[in-house]
Amino acid sequence: MIKSELVQRIAEHNPHLYQRDVENIVNAILEEIVSALSRGDRVELRGFGAFSVKHRPARAGRNPRTGEHVPVEQKSVPFFKTGKEMRERLNRNGHDEEAAASS
Repeated sequence: MIKSELVQRIAEHNPHLYQRDVENIVNAILEEIVSALSRGDRVELRGFGAFSVKHRPARAGRNPRTGEHVPVEQKSVPFFKTGKEMRERLNRNGHDEEAAASS
């Protein structure tokens, strides 16, 4: 699902809201998550998961074409860990679909 599809679904489930308002809300939420991560904060959405930043140290890499060693600078990357409730729901739904398919 892409962001525009998410906005569309939320707007469909909430007909009292204008789609442009839903889009502004989704953009604001995502922007706040990005801002918090850029400050080094962790963002936890209970039942959904947690966003954090992992720091990767500088290392020696390798050019796959030439095999030449190249330096790779340190970098920060976003990391998402699913919440327990989401994992349980995904696994429960996966088992329900498997059981239905085997019947």
